[in-house]
Amino acid sequence: MITSIELGDFLAHSNTKLDFDNGVTVFVGHNGAGKSSVIDAITFALFGQHTRKSNKGLIKRGSNQGYAKVNFSVNGKYFEAVRKIDSKGTLSAKFTEIVGDEKVEIAAGERKQFGESMTQEVEKAIGLDFEKLKVASIVQQGELNAIINAKPKEFKELLNAIIGIDKLDVASESMKVVSKEFRETIREKIGYDDTHIEILSRELERYQKEIAESEPQKIHLETNQKELQNKVEELRKKVEIDTPKIDKLNQLESRKKELVEYAKRAIHEIQQEISENERKIRDCEGCFEPASLKEDLESKIQKIEQAVEETLKKIQDMKSQTASLREKQLLAVKLQLKDNKCPVCDSNVEKLNPLFQEEHLKQELELLQEQIILKEKEHQTYNQKRKEFSEKLQSARDADATLRAYSISSKEQLEKIQEDVQTKKENIQKIPSTSNVNLVEISQIDSHAKTIFENILKLESETHGFNEQEFLNLKKNVNEKQVELSSIDQQIGAILEKISKGIEQIKIIENAISELSIVKEYVTNLDEIQNNVFSRDGPVATSLRSWALNAISAKASEYLALLNTKIQRIQLAEKARDVSIICNSKSEELDLESLSGGEKVSVALALRLGMANLLGASNLNLMILDEPTTHLDADRKKSLVSVLSQLSNISNSDTPMQFIIITHDAEIFEDSTVEQIYKFESAEQGSKVTLLN
Repeated sequence: MITSIELGDFLAHSNTKLDFDNGVTVFVGHNGAGKSSVIDAITFALFGQHTRKSNKGLIKRGSNQGYAKVNFSVNGKYFEAVRKIDSKGTLSAKFTEIVGDEKVEIAAGERKQFGESMTQEVEKAIGLDFEKLKVASIVQQGELNAIINAKPKEFKELLNAIIGIDKLDVASESMKVVSKEFRETIREKIGYDDTHIEILSRELERYQKEIAESEPQKIHLETNQKELQNKVEELRKKVEIDTPKIDKLNQLESRKKELVEYAKRAIHEIQQEISENERKIRDCEGCFEPASLKEDLESKIQKIEQAVEETLKKIQDMKSQTASLREKQLLAVKLQLKDNKCPVCDSNVEKLNPLFQEEHLKQELELLQEQIILKEKEHQTYNQKRKEFSEKLQSARDADATLRAYSISSKEQLEKIQEDVQTKKENIQKIPSTSNVNLVEISQIDSHAKTIFENILKLESETHGFNEQEFLNLKKNVNEKQVELSSIDQQIGAILEKISKGIEQIKIIENAISELSIVKEYVTNLDEIQNNVFSRDGPVATSLRSWALNAISAKASEYLALLNTKIQRIQLAEKARDVSIICNSKSEELDLESLSGGEKVSVALALRLGMANLLGASNLNLMILDEPTTHLDADRKKSLVSVLSQLSNISNSDTPMQFIIITHDAEIFEDSTVEQIYKFESAEQGSKVTLLN
């Protein structure tokens, strides 16, 4: 039961607080006075839902924020739900339980990611969510007859929600979860669940068939394997006997090549030695005479160089004298006698010293120049001779160096080398050409060649009659047989592995099928419980709906009789997955489409009240009727007031219900027994609410 509603800057209300008791409370007032705003306040405070376009639209014009607060009681416990909204769209919410003078917070906000949801906690407390409460307990303006205009399937869903059959869906889903988790546990344990029994049975048959087919194949392959092994062993023995011969045959060819190569090297070495000695003879011939003049030439060059140095020194001395005479000549030009007087001391002198006479100095210079020319010619002569002697000395030195390089000290030694060269030339002509090999002749080169040839003869004897191609064919045959044997081994291994795996899988599958048979029986029992007990179309739900339909039909028929219509009885009937509404007069069944607007409203109201009676055992025990008199004529309005007045009897029962009726027809309640009537009026500061009685 709602005990109070408080609206602060919420829609048309600045500061409105309404207190409620059991029974019927009526809101009267003209359209736009703020009556229906109370419904939005209730749904917003409880669930955060409303009929406006946006949350910001809930704030009273000119205000920065608004709120709605609802206090209600459920099963002796008292709760308070508050939601606030500001101009930025920020929401805040709190749901508390009132214990004495204290408020104990249950939830705040809708932080579902942290497991916090005020809406979910409110739903738990009242036992209904917004959609179910709106359909079952809140009849919006103009929607009173929506219940009879609903499709049969939709009406059935509404009925399920009212009587709590939808909770069977929760239980059914829980049963599905239990079955699913149980199957997952079994699947984690043995790798399969009961849905795989047929698949496993086919797998079992497949493995059994594979094993049965593999056994004959294995026996056949093992027989072939044994025969091939014997053949390979026989061929291998032949290969072992002939293998050393192929090695000796290879050695024979190697020795022959070795002998030929040795002969080539021997001939080459002799030819190289002859070539080197011939070069030595050519280089040394004509070196003995020049080499013998080396010491004499060195002595002559030494004397020539001494003469060159002396001549050069004399030339330098005469050039120095020439320079001195030229300086004196320049001075003599300046020292001329004037009037037989000395130009220096002005004394009387008959003639100057010859050293200061220009003519004398000139003659001296000419004489000195002639001597320099003679000396330079002499110097050139000495240089020429030095050059000639140097060239001869270099030739003598080169000849001496050549002799020493070849370690030749005499003509006799060189002549002995010439004789040796001639002898080797004669010997090399006796060695046969390697292009036309004759191993017997080649073996006569030296003792080493003879040793190699003897080894060749021995190897030829040991390999006599051996056919290399036949041996290679024999080895090829062994390899081919070995490959064939390896293939058979692999096939036998694959079959053995297949049989082993099959036996192992058969054991696993048989154990799994045995366990899964028990699992299947258990899951089948769970499915039967789900289908028979928790399914909304099962026996339990069908029985509950049948009871509810009869209860609603009976109560709705009672209310309908008070509304003074031709309809005497309403019957709700379930067919397949639908629930239909059947109306009866005294003599016939009436089609809903044939009813007048007022009659349809009467039927809808009767059904709503019948449902409200059924909801007497729910948690909130509330019904709100917004403009229920719409489309009713004056007589039916009075009948409606009479019916609504009797609702107090329900409110005073053991399971009291609370009714809130919103209407602009205030006059229809003037003579009613309704005790609590709030009048709503539009005012400048917002809706004004006054308790009339």
